[in-house]
Amino acid sequence: MRAWAELLRVSALFTVPGDALAGAATLGTRPNRGTALAVGASLCLYEAGMALNDWADREEDAVDRPHRPIPSGRITPTAALTAAGALTAAGLALASRAGRPALAVATALSAAVWSYDLHFKHTPCGPAAMATARGLDLVLGAVATGTPPRRESLGRGTSGEPRRAAGARGPAFTALPSAALLAAHTYAVTTVSRREAQGGSTLAPLAALAATIGLGALASRPPRGGGLRAVPEASAPAPRSVLAGQRGLPPLSFPPRAAGGLPPTRRSRISAQPGRGGGGESIQRSAGPPALRAALTPGRLAAAALAAAYIRTAAKPLL
Repeated sequence: MRAWAELLRVSALFTVPGDALAGAATLGTRPNRGTALAVGASLCLYEAGMALNDWADREEDAVDRPHRPIPSGRITPTAALTAAGALTAAGLALASRAGRPALAVATALSAAVWSYDLHFKHTPCGPAAMATARGLDLVLGAVATGTPPRRESLGRGTSGEPRRAAGARGPAFTALPSAALLAAHTYAVTTVSRREAQGGSTLAPLAALAATIGLGALASRPPRGGGLRAVPEASAPAPRSVLAGQRGLPPLSFPPRAAGGLPPTRRSRISAQPGRGGGGESIQRSAGPPALRAALTPGRLAAAALAAAYIRTAAKPLL
């Protein structure tokens, strides 16, 4: 058991669920059953990559790391390869329970893992392959969380029309910015780790340090359109893209992206409330604090603090 724990690097398992949870967070929803399935699939695929990594590097480890489980003879190469295949199948099975979109992303993720260990690891494309795998892991959490259960996707809406099943396009595209940030970080770290044992130029860690600072600055930025939010009420739901005044006034189109253009000194809140005459939405405006105080909201302060913690954590070993 100790040899298997060393082969699968069990101590690193705590880093895996964060990808799926981050993917769920990009949707602005709480983790659900799909998130749990994505975490399980990610754990299985991660462990499959660990076993496959040692199987593919068994000859190199026999020279540089003879204490590893396979070179030392504690685990046979056949057993390690079998475990990699079984864990991959288990990960795909868990992802399939979260829906077809999640299975599609998990299939791409497993392909990235296997191709990295068997081919790309010792090529210039190695960091890109590893970055792709980590980014897909985050997308898997978003897609699994955002895909409704099959019984809901086949139901009907309140208007009697068939309800459309939520596919992978919406959640996947929503998670792309966060996946890109994670992939960029992974690319930088993997580029440095390729030479950490043999030594090399200081250009790689310096470039990774610059990338870390840039990624931290991007991660600390507030979300777009944070000043205007539609708050629907169950008693009188109304389209969030329409603003209606009193009776007789035509509705005005209000695209969501226009929220980012509001001045920082004023805040707007759209609440779906019955109008005085015929229903609709009424807009409530209140004078906001000065721009400086508006920039120091708890959410922005937390984002800045977390970004600073990320920069410090990643920059220390790079330095």
